[in-house]
Amino acid sequence: MALPVAEWQGRAARLWAALEPALRERLEAASLQDAVRLGCDVLRSKEEEEAALEQLCHRAPTDKKPEAASWYREQGNREFKRGRYQAALRLYSKVCLEDIARAESRGYPDRLLPKVLLRKAECLLCLGRLQDAQDVLRVLESKIALDGAMTTHLTRLKKLSQLKVKLGEKEKCPEPARGEHGGTQGEPEIWEENSRISGASSSLSLSFDADRGRHLVASQDMVAGQSLVKEEAFVSVLCPGDSLALQDGDTAWDTRATNADLYCHRCLRQLLASVPCQGCSYAKYCSQDCADRAWQQYHRTECPLGALLLTLGVFCHVALRTVLLAGFAEVSRLVEMSHHGDRNLQNPEGSCKPLSEAADAGGGSRGVPGCDSSGRYQSSYQALFHLLPHTEQHSPEHKFLCTLSVVALCKQLQAAGLEAAVLSQESPQQCSKPKTCEKTSEELSPELKTVAEAMLRHVLQLQCNAQAITVMQEMGPGDGAVVDKKPVRLATAFFPVLSLLNHSCCPNTSVSFSGTAATVRAAQPISSGQEVLHCYGPHWCRMRVAERQQLLKQYFFECRCPACLQELESGAKSVVSIRNSFCCPKCQAQMQGEEDTLCCSNEACATSASRDQLSGRLQDLQQQIKKALELLRVGKADQAIKMLLKCQMDAGTFLSPEHLLMGEMEDHLAQVYATLGKWQEAARHLKKSIEIVEMHHGPSSVETGHELFKLAQILFNGFAVSEALSTIQRAEGILSVHFGPQSAQMQELQEMKACLSELPRNILQRT
Repeated sequence: MALPVAEWQGRAARLWAALEPALRERLEAASLQDAVRLGCDVLRSKEEEEAALEQLCHRAPTDKKPEAASWYREQGNREFKRGRYQAALRLYSKVCLEDIARAESRGYPDRLLPKVLLRKAECLLCLGRLQDAQDVLRVLESKIALDGAMTTHLTRLKKLSQLKVKLGEKEKCPEPARGEHGGTQGEPEIWEENSRISGASSSLSLSFDADRGRHLVASQDMVAGQSLVKEEAFVSVLCPGDSLALQDGDTAWDTRATNADLYCHRCLRQLLASVPCQGCSYAKYCSQDCADRAWQQYHRTECPLGALLLTLGVFCHVALRTVLLAGFAEVSRLVEMSHHGDRNLQNPEGSCKPLSEAADAGGGSRGVPGCDSSGRYQSSYQALFHLLPHTEQHSPEHKFLCTLSVVALCKQLQAAGLEAAVLSQESPQQCSKPKTCEKTSEELSPELKTVAEAMLRHVLQLQCNAQAITVMQEMGPGDGAVVDKKPVRLATAFFPVLSLLNHSCCPNTSVSFSGTAATVRAAQPISSGQEVLHCYGPHWCRMRVAERQQLLKQYFFECRCPACLQELESGAKSVVSIRNSFCCPKCQAQMQGEEDTLCCSNEACATSASRDQLSGRLQDLQQQIKKALELLRVGKADQAIKMLLKCQMDAGTFLSPEHLLMGEMEDHLAQVYATLGKWQEAARHLKKSIEIVEMHHGPSSVETGHELFKLAQILFNGFAVSEALSTIQRAEGILSVHFGPQSAQMQELQEMKACLSELPRNILQRT
C-alpha cells in the first residue's frame, strides 16, 4: 500500500473540499516549504483529524502481544495435521524465538515451548529444506533445556535429518566439467565500473537533453546479458502486503503470511528463525546483526511509530527512512540550497545545459543535476534529492494528502519525544548518541519543518521514481516436485542511478534483484550511441497502447517509444488485442468491433454478440479456474482436473485459441498432473502453454524462460533425459540473460544438468 489507508484519504479529500477557496489557491501554488507551513496551520485548527488518524492506527497494532504466540502455534498445528506444510511453516514463523521466551516468563507452559520449534523442523524436513531444519534444531538445543519426553522427539528428528542428509550426499552428482552439454553458465563476468557514474558499467555514459532529461547511453557495443548497472538501494522499505491484522474488538489475528513475516526488514533475505525487534511485533530480521544495524540507522526512531507508518503507507515510510539515513545535516544543507536560488533543485532539468556544452566549457558532467563537485554522479542522497518531484504536475488534492500525512507524522515524532533522535541521525558511518529531548509544543520546530519539507519532496518523487524490488515467490502450496514461481513486489526503494533510465514499452534491458541490490542487464544487443531503456511496467506485449498510455500518466509524460508510435500511427489493432480477442461462438472466427455489440469477422456467419455478455462469461470462467486451483490446494487433484478440463472446453467456444487464459489453463493442468506424478501428461500440457507464451512475449522473453524452467523440472522428474537436457540448455540461455549465472533458477538448472549428465551412457542412449 503506497498511499495512506482509504479512510485517511477520504478525510483528506473532504477536508480539502471544505477549505476556503483562497486557502486552496494558496496551497495549489505553494512551494514545498510553504505547503508544509500551511499544512501545519490546517492540522492545528483541525484536532479531530489527528484524533481520527490515531483511531485508524489502532487497526494496525504493532505492540507486543505474548498471547499471540500460543494462537499462531495452534493454527500452525492445524495446518500441519492437514498436510499443508508450507502454510504451517509460515504460521510457525510468526512465532519468534524471543516472543516464545517472553511468553514463558509470563506463565506460558514449559512443556509446550519445544513443540513449536520441533513442529517447524518437521515442516522443513517435509519440504526438503534439510539444512534449515538442522539450523532450527541447533537453535532449540542452545535455547531450551528439554525434559526427557521431548528429548525422545528431538532424537528421532535428529536421526531422520542425519539420514536424509546422508542420502542427499549419496545422490548428489558432481558438477559437470566446463563445456559439457553446452557448458556451464557460471563464467565470471568482466566488470569495470564507470569512473563518472557509481555502480554503472564503463560501457555507459551520462547524457542530457531537453526532451529526455538525464539518461544513460551505451558508449560501446554491448551483448545480451551484459551487466550495465549494479546498485545497492539508497533506501528500501518492505511492503507489508494486504493481510494486516486490522482488529476491531476481539477479532482474531491474521493467519495469512505476508512479506513482513517472510523476509528480513533490513536486507530482504528470506526468514527462517527470525530475530524480532525488542520493542514492536512488526519488524523482524534474519540475524542479530541486521537487527542491530537497523536499530542504529533508523528503527530506533521508527519503532514507536509502527502503527502510524502502516496507516500512512509505504511512501511516507520510505520518505522518513530516507531522511534518517541521510542524516539531518545533509538534509538541512540541501533543503537550504533549494531555498536560496539553486535552480538545479527548483527545476533540475530546466536549468541544465546539454553535456556537449558543459564539456566544451570544461565542466564534464558537472552541469547534470545530482552530480557532485567533481562531476561524478553517485548513488547518494544528493543524487536522490535532485530526482524530479514534479511539484506542479501533481493534482492539488494529492499534494494536500501528502502534505497532511507528512505533517501528521512529524507532529507525532515531536509528541513522542523523538525529535532529538531524528536530528542526531547521521550517515551510517557517523552515528552519535541521541540528544536529550526538549519539551514539545503543538507548533513544529523549525528543524522538524525542514524534515517535513524533505519528506514531502520524497513522497512526491516516489510517484515517478519509486522502484519496486521484486522476488520470485512460490505460488500455490509449494509442496510438489515442480515449483511454480512468480515475481511479486517485495519492497519499495530509491535507486538514484537506476532512476536515470528512461522508459520504453519495448525496453532493451532487464532488471533483477538480490536482496536490496539491483542489477540491470542488456536484454538484447545494444549498439554504441543507443539509449539504455527500462520498462516502468506497461509492456507492449502485455497491454494495448491506450492502456499503456493511461498507466503512464502517473509519470507525467507521453510515451513515444517505437511500439507506441507504430500502434498510434498505423491505427491497426495491437497484437495483444488480436490474440486476446473473443471468437465467434458458432464458427470460432474472430469477433470484431469497437462498440458494445461485436460481430463475427466471417461474413458468411454474421453472428453478433454483446461485449458485456462475453466479458461476463470470461469473468465466470476465471472464477471457475480459481475454484479448481483451490481444489488442488486442498489435495483434490482429480476433481481439479475435471473442473479445468470443463473450463477449457467452455473457453474454446468463445476465446481465441491464442488467448493468454488458454495458456494459463494448460499451465494449471500441467501443475495438477505433475502433482499426481503423471510427467508425460504434464509435459504435454506445459508445451502448449509455452507455445502461447512465446506468441505473446517472444521466444527469448523472461516469461518463456520461466515456463521452460518448469518444463525442465517436469522432464527431469519424468526421466526424459535427452529432452530435459535440451530444455535446460534453452532455459539457461534465456534466464542467464535476464537474471545472471548465479540466480537461484540458474543454479537449480545446473544441478539438474549435472545429475543427468552423470547417468550411465546406456541410459542416456535409451532416453
